[in-house]
This record gives sequence, C-alpha cells and structure tokens, in this order.
Amino acid sequence: MERLGKNRSETLIEMALTADGEECNGPLCETISTAGSEVPSSSEIDKRHQSKDSVFFRDGVRRIDFVLSYVDDLNKEWEKKLERRKEFESNLQKAGLELETEDKKESEDGKIYFVKIHAPWEVLITYAEVLNIKVPIKENDIPSMVENPLDCMLAPLRLPEKVMHPEPDYFTAPFSKDKQELYLIDDENTFFSPSVRNRIVNYILTRCPYGTEEGKKKFGIKRLLNNGTYSAAYPLHDCQYWKKANDPNCDNERYTLYMEWASFLRFYKEQPLDLIRKYYGEKIGIYFAWLGFYTEMLFLAAVVGLICFLYGLFTMDENMSSKEICDPAIGGEIIMCPLCDRECEYWRLNTTCESSEYSHLFDNVATLFFAIFMGIWVTLFLEFWKRRQARLKYEWDLVDFEEEQQQLQLRPEYEAKCTQKKKNPVTQEMEPYLPITSQAVRFCISGTTVLFWVSLIIASMIAVIVYRLAVYAAFASLMENTQTLQPISGLLTPQLATSVTASCLNFVIIMILNFFYERIAIWITDMEIPRTHMEYENRLTMKMFLFQFVNYYSSCFYVAFFKGKFVGYPGAYTYMFNRWRNEECDPAGCLIELTTQLTIVMAGKQIWGNIQEAIVPWICNWWGRRKARNNPENLYSRWEQDHDLQTFGALGLFYEYLEMVIQFGFITLFVASFPLAPLLALMNNILEIRVDSWKLTTQYRRPVAAKAHSIGVWQEILNGMAILSVVTNAFIVAFTSDMIPRLVYYYAYSENEDSPMSGYINNSLSVFQISDFPDRNKPKVNREDFVICRYRDYRYPPDHERKYLHTMQFWHILAAKLAFIIIMEHVVFIVKFFVAWMIPDVPADVKAKIKREKYLTQKILHEYELEKLKERLCQGDKRATEKEFIATEGRVELSRAM
Repeated sequence: MERLGKNRSETLIEMALTADGEECNGPLCETISTAGSEVPSSSEIDKRHQSKDSVFFRDGVRRIDFVLSYVDDLNKEWEKKLERRKEFESNLQKAGLELETEDKKESEDGKIYFVKIHAPWEVLITYAEVLNIKVPIKENDIPSMVENPLDCMLAPLRLPEKVMHPEPDYFTAPFSKDKQELYLIDDENTFFSPSVRNRIVNYILTRCPYGTEEGKKKFGIKRLLNNGTYSAAYPLHDCQYWKKANDPNCDNERYTLYMEWASFLRFYKEQPLDLIRKYYGEKIGIYFAWLGFYTEMLFLAAVVGLICFLYGLFTMDENMSSKEICDPAIGGEIIMCPLCDRECEYWRLNTTCESSEYSHLFDNVATLFFAIFMGIWVTLFLEFWKRRQARLKYEWDLVDFEEEQQQLQLRPEYEAKCTQKKKNPVTQEMEPYLPITSQAVRFCISGTTVLFWVSLIIASMIAVIVYRLAVYAAFASLMENTQTLQPISGLLTPQLATSVTASCLNFVIIMILNFFYERIAIWITDMEIPRTHMEYENRLTMKMFLFQFVNYYSSCFYVAFFKGKFVGYPGAYTYMFNRWRNEECDPAGCLIELTTQLTIVMAGKQIWGNIQEAIVPWICNWWGRRKARNNPENLYSRWEQDHDLQTFGALGLFYEYLEMVIQFGFITLFVASFPLAPLLALMNNILEIRVDSWKLTTQYRRPVAAKAHSIGVWQEILNGMAILSVVTNAFIVAFTSDMIPRLVYYYAYSENEDSPMSGYINNSLSVFQISDFPDRNKPKVNREDFVICRYRDYRYPPDHERKYLHTMQFWHILAAKLAFIIIMEHVVFIVKFFVAWMIPDVPADVKAKIKREKYLTQKILHEYELEKLKERLCQGDKRATEKEFIATEGRVELSRAM
C-alpha cells in the first residue's frame, strides 16, 4: 500500500507538470485551465468595503485551505528565491491548486507577501482516494450505548450535545472517484472538512518540486522554509477565538473550542474530543483523549495517596521511634559521631527531633500498601486505556487505518538526500536507499553523541554529590555558630539544608542540559536520515526519553539507592576520590531526603513547563502584534492574524507526550517515598489540559491535521516504566525506608511485650570508642570529653571480640530485605498479569459494532456494484456478461449469509 500510494501521488503531480505545452484531458487539467478564469480581477472587487478577516478568496466563494508567506529581501539570494517561488507556485497550479497573492502593500507592515491556496473539488477527490480518506455512505443505525444510571449525577460535568458530537455518526468507506454517487455528498464545498482539506494540500506541498540544484531534484515546502524562500506555511483558523465570525457560512469551531474547552473556568468539564478531532485532526485528538484519561485515573491514585499521607499525619504522635529521638532522657543522652571530618562536632540525637517526626509522614505502614496499590493501579491505567483507545478507533473511523498511508511513506528528506537507488523486491520499482556503510557511520556518530551526553549527565550528578559532601561541613559550622539560625536549627538541619540546596542546584543543571540536548537530539536524528516518518519519530523519541530518563531520575536514584549505603563506619569511612567522605543518612532514614528531592524536581519541572508553554508564547504574540492593535479590525486580515501567532511544529505533540511520560515516571518509580505525588500530578494535569488547549486555540497557528490511531511508541515506554516501577518501589521500601529493620526488630529482637517498638532507636545505633578515631576523622574540639559516640549501623561494640564487624542482626535484616523484594515483586507481577489477562483490550460492544459496520459497509458496496452492473447490462454493455452479473449477485448473497 505504501508504494502504491506513493507512486500514485507522484504520478498525479508529475502528470500535471507535463501538461505544459501538451494536450491534457480530465478533471485535473480542467481545473488547471479554469483556475485563472475564476479569479475576479482586482477592479471587480472593492477592497475598501470587504473585511479581510475572512477565510475565503476575494470572490467570497473559494475557501483558503493553506497560506504561504514570504518577504522580499534584496540580498544575494533574492533572485534564486524568486526563481524557486515562481517554479514552485507554477507547479502547484499545474497540480490543480488555485493561488491568490496578496501584495506586500496590503499587509500590516508593508513587507510580507501572502499566497493563499485553494484546493478545488477535482483535486480534493483525487487525493482523497490517494490518502484513503474515509467518507460517509450511510447514517449509523447501530443503537447507542445503554444509558448510565450515574449520568444524572455527572450532568454538571457534561458539555452540550452539539459541542460533544458536532457531526452525526455515519458508516464510512474509503473514497473512490468512480463511486461518488454512493457517498452522502450534499455540498461539495463542505463535504470535506477544513482539517481534511488542509491535510490534502499539505500532502501536495510536501511533494511538489521546485527545480534542480547541484544536479539534484529539489522538492517540498519544508526545504523552501528551511532555505528562507518562504517564511511560513500554515492553514487558517476559521475565526477569531474570542468572538464569532460575521460570515454565516463559518462554523466558528475555534470560538466554540475556546469557550467550552480552553477556558480555565471549565476545568471540571469533560473535553469535546470529537470537536477537537474534527478541528485539529486525530493525532492531536488522541493526545488529549490520553491526557484526559490519565488525569481521570490519577484521581483514584491521588485519593488513596492522600489517605496514606493523612494516616501518617494522624499517627505521628504514636510513632515510637520519633518519641524516643525527641525524649531528652533517650535521644538527649545519645551522643552521635560527627557527620564530617575535623570540622563537625559531636551532636545529640534529639536535635533531629522535628525531621524524624516529619519522616513518619512518608515512612510508615501505609507506604507499603501504597507501593503495592500503585503497582496494580498502573496496570489498570494501561489496560483501561487500551479499551478507551479501541473505542476511539471505532468512533473516529481508524479501525482499518493503515499507517503506511501517512507514517510509512518515505520522508521527502530521505528521497532528496539518498541519491542512490535500488530495485524494491516487492514492487520491482527503483527506490532511493542509504548504503549500509553510510548507515553504519551515521549510527556510530549518533551512538557516540548520545553516550557522551549521558556521560555528561552522570558527571554533573557526581559534581552535585561532591557539592553535597563539600558544603555539609560549612552548613554544620554555620548553623552551630550563627545565633539567628538557632530557633530553626531543629527543623533546618545541616542534612536538610544540604539536600534542599543540592536539589535546587540539580534542577538548574537538569534544565540547562535539557535545553542543549533537545537540539542535539534533533540534529543527530536528522543526520541519521530515517527512511519514514514513523522511524524518525521513534528514533527521536527513544533518544530524548533516554536522555530525559537519566537527566531527571539519576539524582533520585542516587538518594534512593546509594546515599548512606556505602559510608563505612567511624575510623574506617569510605571516601569519594579519596578526598570527600560519603554522605550518611539522617538517623530517621533517607526517605525524607528522597521526598525532598522528588518534590523539588517534580514541582519545579511542572512550574517551569507551564511557564514555557503558556507565558512565553503569550509574550511573543503580544510583542509581535503590538503594531496591529492600532489598525481597524477589517484591515487586519485572517492570514496576517494567524501569521503573527507561534508555530506548533511537527514536534509539538512530541514534547507534550515527553512531559507527561516523565511525570508518569515520578508518580510510579518513586511513589513509595511520596504518596502525595499523584495529587500534585492531578492538580498539574487539570491545569495542563486547559493550558495546552488555551495555547493551541489562542497562541498557535492551526496545525496541519494528521491521523493517528494510538499514542505510538509511548505505549511501550509506559509499559516498560510500569514494570520498572514495581522493582524500584520494592527496593525503596526495603533499602531506603526503615520499614524492614523495624519489622525485624518488632518480631525478632523486641524484649518489651507491652511496647514492642520501644528500644528500637538504641538497638539500631552501634557504639564507637572515640579513642579509636584516626587523626583524619577526629573532631578538632571535644567540649564535654565524650568517651563513646553512636552511629547508624549494626556492628559489634569496641569491647567485643569481633570489634566493629557486622552483627547477626545486620544479616537478618539484609535477608529480610531481599526476601521482601522477591515476595513483593512476585505478588505484584502476578496480580498485574492476572488483571491484564482479565481485561480485554477491545470492549465486547466495540467488537460487535466493528463487525456490524464492516458487514453493512460491505453489503452497501456490493449492492452498489450489482446495481451498476445491472445498468450496464440494460445499456447493452458487451463487457458486462451474464456470468459476471451472477458472480456479483452471489457475492452479495454470500456477504449477507456471513
């Protein structure tokens, strides 16, 4: 199908190009010959009385399907650009499109030319067949779904029916020029929606040649935009977003979307997905459907996470560990070993009282429950999304959508850069290809570049770790000697101050690396010259996701799985680069630091993302339109208004998906440390939907409509993260939180039956004799002449024969941690796979509807063929034999029987 569609479109354009000087027949050539005659002369139109805020040519009849703009710069390239434009526009007219140029004198700044493009009926039906576009043949007679008894309760969340379902539901079939009377064509001007029309025109623009340079055939609007021949190419919005158009023929869909969807006051309303799909195309529609469904599912996770957080809040006073730490008779008498060499002093355990109490908010029994719950929730989310996606595929006529019609077609860049050709073994036709040696070299360069940038991220993370190690002593000394910080010294400990500042520094580095790598990833993907659009998107997606994964999550992985795990013990500490002593966890555990890190990076990313997405485009548009605001509205043309907006590029949706998938990682990979993460994500996504819709409707030019029947490779990435999240949360509960050590103490080492957890803090701290400190570690000052100090570990005391070696309790706890990881992973994976097996990917009613529609469509087509054959027999067509009639009639009967 790919080759057939491609060759057919090439043939249509090339046939049109050969029409110059040759006899030409058919509707395409008729369009060419009549294009000029239909355009009224400027003398026939009184521009002074005609509003330029219109989506039609000057005649008020022909719709503007696309606009090209350019500026005449009198530089060295001016003549070459002029020649390219003449050739390109001539070839567009030969391909059947009709053009109308607005002189720069008519533009607001007097510099920009606008070329308006209209696709007549003959061109539309020709390319509708090439692109396999489905059109209505009969109104859908399948009964709608049974009404939900909860619909009355959900009424406040609903939008008006006219907004939710702007078009009737039809049975559809791929368009064919030979069967036009079969389709429900009421009006040729409105039969193809504006989004379909701009998709067809864009298809022609990307393949239309404009000459030969350096011995190579040059074609496509993308190249002309890159070399500055044109400054912009875009379809028009149908009206201004804040008010309806004066033209009664305008659907005002942009206005409706703004009022019912992009308004922040409508945040609680459902999304008009059918209208989004009709206006922007299926690709954008499927993104908002996924984002909306993800947000709905987050509501359940947010409620459960909030309950777990409240459990920790209400049981804070009952936590025996923090009670003992805060007790002056227990925590106040425990002298802890210095947290850094030489500069740090001995300190009392009860100075961490507040932080230990806050740690209980996230490190409690509910943490374990929530980690298991989220492992199951992510499976439910992915499985129910598959069902929702299957329903959308049916409702949006994407069931038989063949991606090669759009995604698998050769990229114009691939065809232009690959000069060598070879015979396709399937089609037996010559096609461009990239030699293996060239591919190998390009992949080596690409792989090396990606590896270098990932290494750069790891190096930056190590630099942040060194920062943490280097400044801890400074914070400890500052807080010890500064009287103004004494009132908050209990809350703002040196550990917390170091963690917060390091997290902020890490976030800044993440944003800087992100800025540069985005451009590098696009460059190396372009350099690889992917063959198809799908290959291009998939390669770019994997590169960007790999980088973002390492960039955003590396610091969280460090705090969760490395910090405090390789510290050594007093007198035998381990050092990074033999200089900086490794960090220790707070006596209450490292989980609170992981929570801090996660909160800063996740919240910072969401705030910065919304600033980039909404405020920056708004400022740019405001600045660009500052002069036009002084002009009368009827002189500020629709094409100029849209020209002043920002461009929603080919990678616009890519960045939206990437942002949400990274967020998905935060709420799944590390959710055991922060039960409120789903709640933060929910609040962000409610805002995100409205921000995305607002900027798309008001701040960006209308994107070219594109088809898509799924979220693509992102589905596989989400599946992979779902599996990884089970492992990471099991390790967080086992190694980062204090859950397992407390349980081991509770069941195996507690000696107090009335209060099993009393004595846990003393049990979890080992004893070190200060006289055993080497000079490198010994503090400069020992004000109270302490003899021993305590540290967080399970080691024998200095008077034991196995001095400072691990106790048996250490090995019991380690065995319990490993056993917990194995049990939790197996339990969650078994439940996940069972749930996935229980929930079918396609709902039963959708399967039935698909079969019913296929049957009825096939029946209609067969009956149509039978009627046509009868007509031919009656007219005496010799080619229509009786056997052919019997065979066709039999096929209809067979279809009915099936």
